[in-house]
Amino acid sequence: MTEQDAIVVSAPWFEDFHRGLHFDAPAVTLTEGHAALYQALFGDRLRLPLDRHASARITGTDAPLAHPLLAINVAIGQSTWASQRVKANLFYRGLRLQRPVHIGDTLYTRTRVVALRQNRPQEGRAATGIVALEMTTTNQHGDTVLHFWRCPMIPCRDPAARTGHADDLDAVGHAVAREALQATVPRHWNLRDTAAWSGRFARDCAPPRHFEIEARDSVTLAPELVRVSLNMAMAHTDARASYLGERLVYGGHTIFMAFAQITRALPNLLSIVAWESCDHTGPVLENDRLRTRFELTEAIPLPAEQGGHLLRIEAECFAARGAVATESESETRVLDWKFWVWSA
Repeated sequence: MTEQDAIVVSAPWFEDFHRGLHFDAPAVTLTEGHAALYQALFGDRLRLPLDRHASARITGTDAPLAHPLLAINVAIGQSTWASQRVKANLFYRGLRLQRPVHIGDTLYTRTRVVALRQNRPQEGRAATGIVALEMTTTNQHGDTVLHFWRCPMIPCRDPAARTGHADDLDAVGHAVAREALQATVPRHWNLRDTAAWSGRFARDCAPPRHFEIEARDSVTLAPELVRVSLNMAMAHTDARASYLGERLVYGGHTIFMAFAQITRALPNLLSIVAWESCDHTGPVLENDRLRTRFELTEAIPLPAEQGGHLLRIEAECFAARGAVATESESETRVLDWKFWVWSA
Protein backbone atom coordinates (compact mmCIF):
# COMPACT_ATOMS: atom_id res chain seq x y z
CA MET A 1 0.00 0.00 0.00
CA THR A 2 1.33 3.42 -0.89
CA GLU A 3 0.94 6.49 1.25
CA GLN A 4 -1.53 7.81 -1.32
CA ASP A 5 -3.70 4.69 -0.86
CA ALA A 6 -3.99 5.07 2.93
CA ILE A 7 -7.37 6.00 4.39
CA VAL A 8 -6.81 8.85 6.82
CA VAL A 9 -8.94 8.47 9.95
CA SER A 10 -9.38 12.03 11.13
CA ALA A 11 -11.65 14.11 13.33
CA PRO A 12 -14.08 16.89 12.44
CA TRP A 13 -13.10 20.56 12.44
CA PHE A 14 -15.53 23.34 13.24
CA GLU A 15 -16.26 23.89 9.53
CA ASP A 16 -17.48 20.27 9.23
CA PHE A 17 -20.52 20.78 11.48
CA HIS A 18 -24.02 21.91 10.60
CA ARG A 19 -27.19 22.21 12.65
CA GLY A 20 -29.18 18.98 12.66
CA LEU A 21 -26.15 16.71 12.20
CA HIS A 22 -26.76 13.43 14.09
CA PHE A 23 -24.33 10.73 15.13
CA ASP A 24 -24.26 7.77 17.48
CA ALA A 25 -21.63 5.53 19.09
CA PRO A 26 -21.17 1.88 20.07
CA ALA A 27 -23.56 0.87 22.84
CA VAL A 28 -21.98 0.06 26.21
CA THR A 29 -23.19 -2.60 28.64
CA LEU A 30 -22.24 -1.59 32.17
CA THR A 31 -20.39 -4.35 34.02
CA GLU A 32 -18.91 -4.89 37.46
CA GLY A 33 -15.56 -4.09 35.85
CA HIS A 34 -16.77 -0.58 35.05
CA ALA A 35 -18.01 -0.20 38.62
CA ALA A 36 -14.70 -1.42 40.10
CA LEU A 37 -12.64 0.96 37.98
CA TYR A 38 -14.91 3.87 38.89
CA GLN A 39 -14.53 3.09 42.58
CA ALA A 40 -10.74 2.75 42.31
CA LEU A 41 -10.49 6.14 40.64
CA PHE A 42 -12.68 8.14 43.01
CA GLY A 43 -13.26 6.32 46.30
CA ASP A 44 -16.90 7.39 46.17
CA ARG A 45 -18.96 6.64 49.29
CA LEU A 46 -22.46 6.66 47.76
CA ARG A 47 -24.00 3.75 49.65
CA LEU A 48 -26.25 1.91 47.20
CA PRO A 49 -23.76 1.28 44.37
CA LEU A 50 -21.36 -0.10 47.00
CA ASP A 51 -23.80 -2.43 48.80
CA ARG A 52 -25.70 -4.76 46.46
CA HIS A 53 -27.78 -6.23 49.29
CA ALA A 54 -28.98 -2.81 50.45
CA SER A 55 -29.51 -1.91 46.78
CA ALA A 56 -31.74 -4.94 46.27
CA ARG A 57 -33.79 -4.31 49.42
CA ILE A 58 -34.29 -0.62 48.68
CA THR A 59 -34.72 -0.63 44.89
CA GLY A 60 -36.55 -3.97 44.67
CA THR A 61 -34.22 -5.03 41.84
CA ASP A 62 -31.59 -7.77 42.13
CA ALA A 63 -29.29 -6.12 39.59
CA PRO A 64 -26.85 -3.87 41.50
CA LEU A 65 -27.45 -0.16 41.14
CA ALA A 66 -24.84 1.57 38.98
CA HIS A 67 -23.38 4.82 40.23
CA PRO A 68 -25.29 7.59 38.41
CA LEU A 69 -22.04 9.35 37.50
CA LEU A 70 -20.72 6.14 35.93
CA ALA A 71 -23.71 6.14 33.58
CA ILE A 72 -23.25 9.86 32.89
CA ASN A 73 -19.55 9.32 32.20
CA VAL A 74 -20.29 6.68 29.56
CA ALA A 75 -22.95 8.85 27.92
CA ILE A 76 -20.54 11.79 27.69
CA GLY A 77 -17.86 9.53 26.24
CA GLN A 78 -20.29 8.20 23.65
CA SER A 79 -20.94 11.78 22.51
CA THR A 80 -17.31 12.67 21.81
CA TRP A 81 -17.10 11.89 18.08
CA ALA A 82 -17.93 15.60 17.68
CA SER A 83 -15.35 16.79 20.18
CA GLN A 84 -12.22 14.83 19.28
CA ARG A 85 -10.37 18.11 18.66
CA VAL A 86 -11.81 19.80 21.75
CA LYS A 87 -9.90 22.71 23.24
CA ALA A 88 -12.23 22.89 26.22
CA ASN A 89 -15.74 21.78 27.15
CA LEU A 90 -17.37 24.99 28.27
CA PHE A 91 -20.49 23.81 30.06
CA TYR A 92 -23.19 21.22 30.63
CA ARG A 93 -26.85 22.23 30.94
CA GLY A 94 -30.18 20.69 31.87
CA LEU A 95 -28.90 17.20 32.62
CA ARG A 96 -31.55 14.91 34.10
CA LEU A 97 -31.15 11.24 35.02
CA GLN A 98 -34.67 10.12 34.19
CA ARG A 99 -34.50 6.58 35.62
CA PRO A 100 -32.04 4.48 37.65
CA VAL A 101 -29.31 2.57 35.81
CA HIS A 102 -28.23 -0.90 36.95
CA ILE A 103 -25.19 -3.05 36.29
CA GLY A 104 -26.10 -5.09 33.20
CA ASP A 105 -27.97 -2.23 31.51
CA THR A 106 -26.83 -1.21 28.03
CA LEU A 107 -26.59 2.48 27.20
CA TYR A 108 -27.15 3.96 23.73
CA THR A 109 -26.41 7.66 23.19
CA ARG A 110 -27.48 9.71 20.19
CA THR A 111 -26.04 13.19 19.70
CA ARG A 112 -27.38 16.11 17.66
CA VAL A 113 -25.77 19.43 16.74
CA VAL A 114 -28.22 22.16 17.78
CA ALA A 115 -26.22 25.41 17.48
CA LEU A 116 -22.91 26.78 16.18
CA ARG A 117 -21.07 29.96 17.06
CA GLN A 118 -17.64 30.99 15.88
CA ASN A 119 -15.56 32.74 18.50
CA ARG A 120 -14.54 36.34 18.00
CA PRO A 121 -11.27 36.53 16.00
CA GLN A 122 -8.20 37.34 18.08
CA GLU A 123 -4.91 38.46 16.63
CA GLY A 124 -2.27 35.76 16.81
CA ARG A 125 -4.80 32.99 17.56
CA ALA A 126 -6.23 30.44 15.17
CA ALA A 127 -9.99 30.51 14.65
CA THR A 128 -12.23 28.36 16.86
CA GLY A 129 -15.94 27.83 17.37
CA ILE A 130 -18.47 26.43 19.83
CA VAL A 131 -20.54 23.38 18.89
CA ALA A 132 -23.69 22.98 21.00
CA LEU A 133 -24.69 19.32 21.34
CA GLU A 134 -27.88 17.69 22.61
CA MET A 135 -27.57 14.13 23.95
CA THR A 136 -30.25 11.52 24.58
CA THR A 137 -29.31 8.19 26.19
CA THR A 138 -31.61 5.15 26.19
CA ASN A 139 -31.31 1.68 27.69
CA GLN A 140 -31.82 -1.77 26.15
CA HIS A 141 -35.58 -1.42 26.58
CA GLY A 142 -35.74 1.85 24.67
CA ASP A 143 -36.40 3.88 27.83
CA THR A 144 -34.78 7.30 28.02
CA VAL A 145 -32.42 7.36 31.01
CA LEU A 146 -30.50 10.58 30.42
CA HIS A 147 -30.87 13.85 28.51
CA PHE A 148 -28.52 16.86 28.49
CA TRP A 149 -26.63 19.50 26.48
CA ARG A 150 -22.94 20.38 26.35
CA CYS A 151 -20.75 22.80 24.39
CA PRO A 152 -17.19 21.92 23.31
CA MET A 153 -14.87 24.47 21.69
CA ILE A 154 -13.46 23.12 18.40
CA PRO A 155 -10.66 24.59 16.22
CA CYS A 156 -11.26 25.58 12.61
CA ARG A 157 -9.44 23.80 9.81
CA ASP A 158 -8.55 27.20 8.36
CA PRO A 159 -6.81 29.30 11.06
CA ALA A 160 -8.28 32.43 9.42
CA ALA A 161 -11.77 31.00 8.85
CA ARG A 162 -14.84 33.20 8.90
CA THR A 163 -17.74 30.76 8.97
CA GLY A 164 -20.52 33.20 9.79
CA HIS A 165 -21.94 30.91 12.48
CA ALA A 166 -23.39 33.14 15.22
CA ASP A 167 -26.14 31.19 17.04
CA ASP A 168 -27.23 32.30 20.49
CA LEU A 169 -25.73 29.81 22.96
CA ASP A 170 -27.79 31.24 25.80
CA ALA A 171 -30.79 29.64 24.10
CA VAL A 172 -29.17 26.17 24.23
CA GLY A 173 -30.72 23.82 26.78
CA HIS A 174 -33.12 24.64 29.54
CA ALA A 175 -33.34 24.22 33.28
CA VAL A 176 -35.02 21.14 34.70
CA ALA A 177 -38.49 22.06 35.97
CA ARG A 178 -39.27 21.34 39.63
CA GLU A 179 -42.08 19.00 38.57
CA ALA A 180 -39.62 17.02 36.46
CA LEU A 181 -37.20 16.76 39.37
CA GLN A 182 -39.79 15.12 41.59
CA ALA A 183 -41.00 12.87 38.75
CA THR A 184 -37.43 11.56 38.38
CA VAL A 185 -37.38 10.15 41.92
CA PRO A 186 -38.55 6.50 41.96
CA ARG A 187 -41.81 5.79 43.79
CA HIS A 188 -41.28 2.09 44.45
CA TRP A 189 -38.09 2.23 46.52
CA ASN A 190 -38.38 1.12 50.16
CA LEU A 191 -36.30 3.47 52.32
CA ARG A 192 -36.96 1.65 55.59
CA ASP A 193 -33.34 0.41 55.80
CA THR A 194 -32.02 3.97 55.70
CA ALA A 195 -33.30 4.58 59.24
CA ALA A 196 -30.40 2.49 60.55
CA TRP A 197 -27.76 4.45 58.65
CA SER A 198 -25.47 6.71 60.63
CA GLY A 199 -24.19 10.13 59.67
CA ARG A 200 -25.85 13.29 58.42
CA PHE A 201 -29.38 13.09 56.96
CA ALA A 202 -31.29 15.70 54.98
CA ARG A 203 -33.27 16.60 58.08
CA ASP A 204 -29.99 17.60 59.76
CA CYS A 205 -29.09 20.11 57.05
CA ALA A 206 -31.47 23.05 57.10
CA PRO A 207 -30.31 25.35 54.27
CA PRO A 208 -28.40 27.47 53.74
CA ARG A 209 -25.55 25.31 55.03
CA HIS A 210 -21.91 25.56 53.92
CA PHE A 211 -19.44 22.68 53.84
CA GLU A 212 -15.68 22.71 53.31
CA ILE A 213 -14.01 19.35 52.58
CA GLU A 214 -10.55 19.41 54.17
CA ALA A 215 -9.14 16.32 52.45
CA ARG A 216 -7.79 16.79 48.94
CA ASP A 217 -7.34 14.03 46.38
CA SER A 218 -4.85 13.64 43.55
CA VAL A 219 -5.89 13.13 39.94
CA THR A 220 -4.46 9.87 38.62
CA LEU A 221 -5.24 7.46 35.77
CA ALA A 222 -6.94 10.20 33.77
CA PRO A 223 -6.38 8.57 30.33
CA GLU A 224 -7.74 5.25 31.63
CA LEU A 225 -11.07 6.82 32.54
CA VAL A 226 -11.17 8.44 29.10
CA ARG A 227 -10.58 5.15 27.30
CA VAL A 228 -13.05 3.05 29.27
CA SER A 229 -15.84 5.54 28.51
CA LEU A 230 -15.06 5.62 24.75
CA ASN A 231 -14.05 9.28 25.06
CA MET A 232 -12.29 10.25 21.81
CA ALA A 233 -11.00 13.73 22.77
CA MET A 234 -7.37 13.78 21.69
CA ALA A 235 -6.28 16.40 24.25
CA HIS A 236 -6.96 13.87 27.02
CA THR A 237 -4.54 11.25 25.68
CA ASP A 238 -1.98 13.20 23.60
CA ALA A 239 -0.09 16.11 25.15
CA ARG A 240 0.65 17.56 21.70
CA ALA A 241 -3.10 17.91 21.06
CA SER A 242 -3.55 20.00 24.21
CA TYR A 243 -3.11 23.77 24.21
CA LEU A 244 -1.29 23.37 27.55
CA GLY A 245 1.41 21.08 26.16
CA GLU A 246 0.32 18.50 28.75
CA ARG A 247 -2.60 16.08 28.70
CA LEU A 248 -5.78 17.90 29.65
CA VAL A 249 -7.77 15.94 32.24
CA TYR A 250 -11.30 15.14 31.10
CA GLY A 251 -13.70 17.51 32.85
CA GLY A 252 -15.85 14.66 34.11
CA HIS A 253 -12.89 13.46 36.16
CA THR A 254 -13.07 16.68 38.17
CA ILE A 255 -16.84 16.41 38.55
CA PHE A 256 -16.70 12.82 39.79
CA MET A 257 -13.93 13.57 42.29
CA ALA A 258 -15.84 16.58 43.61
CA PHE A 259 -18.93 14.44 44.16
CA ALA A 260 -16.92 11.73 45.91
CA GLN A 261 -15.69 14.39 48.32
CA ILE A 262 -19.24 15.66 48.84
CA THR A 263 -20.35 12.15 49.89
CA ARG A 264 -18.00 12.48 52.87
CA ALA A 265 -20.12 15.36 54.15
CA LEU A 266 -23.48 13.90 53.06
CA PRO A 267 -23.12 10.12 53.55
CA ASN A 268 -26.81 9.30 53.12
CA LEU A 269 -27.38 10.47 49.57
CA LEU A 270 -29.38 8.05 47.45
CA SER A 271 -28.69 9.33 43.95
CA ILE A 272 -28.05 12.30 41.71
CA VAL A 273 -31.22 13.61 40.09
CA ALA A 274 -30.21 16.47 37.79
CA TRP A 275 -27.58 19.10 36.94
CA GLU A 276 -28.77 22.67 36.52
CA SER A 277 -25.41 23.72 35.12
CA CYS A 278 -21.79 22.67 35.20
CA ASP A 279 -19.04 25.05 34.10
CA HIS A 280 -15.35 24.17 33.83
CA THR A 281 -13.67 27.38 34.95
CA GLY A 282 -10.07 26.20 34.57
CA PRO A 283 -7.99 23.28 33.27
CA VAL A 284 -6.96 20.28 35.36
CA LEU A 285 -3.78 18.25 34.82
CA GLU A 286 -2.67 14.81 35.98
CA ASN A 287 -1.48 14.86 39.62
CA ASP A 288 -3.35 18.08 40.45
CA ARG A 289 -4.76 17.96 43.98
CA LEU A 290 -8.46 18.74 44.14
CA ARG A 291 -10.57 20.04 47.02
CA THR A 292 -14.26 20.87 47.15
CA ARG A 293 -16.49 23.25 49.03
CA PHE A 294 -20.25 23.48 48.62
CA GLU A 295 -23.42 25.08 49.85
CA LEU A 296 -26.71 23.32 50.44
CA THR A 297 -29.14 25.97 49.20
CA GLU A 298 -32.53 24.25 49.24
CA ALA A 299 -34.26 21.17 50.68
CA ILE A 300 -37.63 19.93 49.43
CA PRO A 301 -39.39 17.14 51.37
CA LEU A 302 -40.87 14.48 49.12
CA PRO A 303 -44.24 12.70 49.45
CA ALA A 304 -44.40 9.59 51.61
CA GLU A 305 -44.52 7.27 48.57
CA GLN A 306 -41.06 8.51 47.62
CA GLY A 307 -39.52 9.58 50.92
CA GLY A 308 -36.48 11.65 51.74
CA HIS A 309 -35.67 15.09 50.37
CA LEU A 310 -34.47 16.73 47.20
CA LEU A 311 -31.39 18.82 47.98
CA ARG A 312 -29.95 21.56 45.78
CA ILE A 313 -26.16 21.90 45.94
CA GLU A 314 -23.84 24.60 44.61
CA ALA A 315 -20.29 23.20 44.52
CA GLU A 316 -16.90 24.63 43.66
CA CYS A 317 -13.74 22.63 43.10
CA PHE A 318 -10.17 23.96 43.31
CA ALA A 319 -7.00 22.45 41.83
CA ALA A 320 -3.61 22.82 43.51
CA ARG A 321 -0.56 22.50 41.30
CA GLY A 322 3.14 22.77 41.94
CA ALA A 323 5.50 21.73 44.68
CA VAL A 324 3.70 20.26 47.68
CA ALA A 325 3.67 22.24 50.93
CA THR A 326 5.76 25.10 49.60
CA GLU A 327 5.02 28.68 48.72
CA SER A 328 5.28 27.80 45.01
CA GLU A 329 2.05 25.81 45.14
CA SER A 330 -0.79 27.54 43.26
CA GLU A 331 -4.52 26.87 43.50
CA THR A 332 -7.13 27.60 40.84
CA ARG A 333 -10.92 27.39 40.80
CA VAL A 334 -11.73 24.75 38.16
CA LEU A 335 -15.41 23.82 38.60
CA ASP A 336 -18.73 25.58 39.24
CA TRP A 337 -21.45 22.94 39.54
CA LYS A 338 -25.13 23.36 40.52
CA PHE A 339 -27.11 20.15 40.89
CA TRP A 340 -29.87 18.24 42.71
CA VAL A 341 -29.58 15.03 44.74
CA TRP A 342 -32.02 12.73 46.46
CA SER A 343 -31.19 12.19 50.12
CA ALA A 344 -32.58 9.96 52.86
